[in-house]
Amino acid sequence: MTFSLLVHDRETGTFGGAAATGSLCVGGWVLRGTVDSGLSASQGTAPSTFWGEDALTAMRGGESAAEAVTRLTGADPGCGHRQLSALDLQGGTGAFTGADSIPVSGHHTEPGLVVAGNMLGAATVLPALRRGYLEAAGSMAERLLAGLRAADADASDFRGLQSAALLVLHPEAPPLSLRIDYSEAPLDALEALLARATGAPYADWLHVVPVATDRTRAPAEAPTVAGGAPIRR
Repeated sequence: MTFSLLVHDRETGTFGGAAATGSLCVGGWVLRGTVDSGLSASQGTAPSTFWGEDALTAMRGGESAAEAVTRLTGADPGCGHRQLSALDLQGGTGAFTGADSIPVSGHHTEPGLVVAGNMLGAATVLPALRRGYLEAAGSMAERLLAGLRAADADASDFRGLQSAALLVLHPEAPPLSLRIDYSEAPLDALEALLARATGAPYADWLHVVPVATDRTRAPAEAPTVAGGAPIRR
């Protein structure tokens, strides 16, 4: 009961995922990703978190997104109640929508982009989600949020929204994983959280934490806040 978006920005090498739903905890249920495997989104009336994790393992092992999706969904007798999207490191895509998904449901794939949804208010939601992302300006996270807002403004999940999430990955940056597990206005709450997570003072220390291209990165000396007190987590 969700709409989701997975994207790969060739110019920056960034991977991003976004999802929203009329139920709770969409980020924990739907979005998965690592910089050495790609992204997945597993959703539906009986979503399989195993599908999401197994898709990442398969892509890390060399399978394409399309191959991983076909193999995982074909082996599951309950697949009719589920959806799976995947995006591999080359920008290849795969998607599956089970025959028993609650309408309106479906998916769309193109190089570097997958949108999928079920229990949608109209068939126009997924095109709006895609268009909202592609036509937006700003950072990857800002464009993903714009996609979610466009889908919500169109016809959304037909129950309205209760949770939303963003996941942004790049080898030279820490992962950005933001979740609004419940809110009467989850997209507004997600936008506010994004502003805090990417602005001072929170983001000031992110340039010294380990990243995929430098797993031992650390500050030359203990970072401090105003007044000289060391920052601790």
